[in-house]
Amino acid sequence: MLLAASLDTGDSAWLLASTAMVLLMTPGLAFFYGGMVRTQHVLVMLKMSFACLALVTLLWLAVGYSLAFGPDIGGGMLGNLDHAFFRGIGMNELHNTIPETVFACFQMSFAIITVALISGSIAGRATMRGWLVFVVVWTLLVYIPLAHWVFSPEGWVVAHLGALDFAGGLPVELNSGAAGLAVAIALRKRKDFERQPIRPHNLPLVVIGLALLWFGWFGFNAGSALKDAGGAPTAFLNTQLAACAAMVGWPLIEKWRLGHVEMLGVASAAVAGMVAITPSCGEVSPLGAVCIGFMAGVVCAFAVNFKFKLGVDDTLDVVGVHGWGGIVGTLSIGLFATAQMSGKKGLFYGGGFDQLWRQAVAVLACGSFSFVVTWLIAKAIDKTIGFRTKEEYEDVPGEEEEIAYDNATLDEIQARLDKPRLTAPQPAAARTSADTEKLGEILDLLERREREK
Repeated sequence: MLLAASLDTGDSAWLLASTAMVLLMTPGLAFFYGGMVRTQHVLVMLKMSFACLALVTLLWLAVGYSLAFGPDIGGGMLGNLDHAFFRGIGMNELHNTIPETVFACFQMSFAIITVALISGSIAGRATMRGWLVFVVVWTLLVYIPLAHWVFSPEGWVVAHLGALDFAGGLPVELNSGAAGLAVAIALRKRKDFERQPIRPHNLPLVVIGLALLWFGWFGFNAGSALKDAGGAPTAFLNTQLAACAAMVGWPLIEKWRLGHVEMLGVASAAVAGMVAITPSCGEVSPLGAVCIGFMAGVVCAFAVNFKFKLGVDDTLDVVGVHGWGGIVGTLSIGLFATAQMSGKKGLFYGGGFDQLWRQAVAVLACGSFSFVVTWLIAKAIDKTIGFRTKEEYEDVPGEEEEIAYDNATLDEIQARLDKPRLTAPQPAAARTSADTEKLGEILDLLERREREK
């Protein structure tokens, strides 16, 4: 009877739809990252994202949800194991007006996409076995504590510090950016970093990935209201506005610096805008969302080049987009919060610096924790089972025998023939005569096809 009296079917339906939308973001991210890398690494990027779907889902069932949202064990740092394996969670248990199982699945989708984002920082130079171990350990030691700090009502960032984060700017965006920086440093640079920039092998695939991410982001942000009214419409509108404003700010900087605007920059700009509005989407006005999106586009357009000045090989600009975008969005709450949702005002709405300093402390605390623990995890994995690939594997299709496209380019064919054995890598001069003969046959075939065209 309690369920019938308290359950809101509209809220439940909206959160179920939002969960599905956010889950779709991880395959979207796989396409987004897959199109940005070289042809020989696209399958590796797809595998890294889909591995997160499998591993984090099972980990969330076992202990993840309980540690993140179970009763606090003290100080707002972590939950307990009362709900391990979803014990005590069923259709008759409610989280506000929705079944707790729905809320648990919604939060699970956040955990999945967060760790998947980090893969962009080490694209093309991480072993799959190292990545699989990293996904499990990092989710346990970094994501889950931060999720408790921010998303749990008992978490210290919310309950003690008083910082605001509507949809995950700290545990998702800033966290993945700081972790991406740490793992990029721990795994060292590619051998051709700064000498041979990575050009996207398939920009249409990048745009398809962006479209899926954009669609899912409405569930990510508006779904965080946990209702089909209230803050959800505001978060929905602000998400769209910020993305579009960033697509103005970033291209302006790109035009000024390069003399032209690239499609990759436009796609990255949209992501930067949605990253920045994530923590503030329910706290600011539509005008504030436009300002935040524009600022994020400008800041991130400059930030993606910091890696060259710092010598950090953040391959697909996770730090520049998600890290800096998360910082801009989280601090902007202290500037643009209107008190409509939380009752707290930002500097531009008469609230002074009170909320701004709380947001700044949250950024420093969460970012530092994520960076330090992630670096330790990555180094430990690299020293034990190996996380960094050998340099000779950076220009070949990876450790698997699959190829992404049947109509392989000459470079991909030659890379596969040059591919060293896992057990005993051989230099190019040590190819067998059979491989050389096979390469000659392929070259002849390609030349005939060109003549026929």
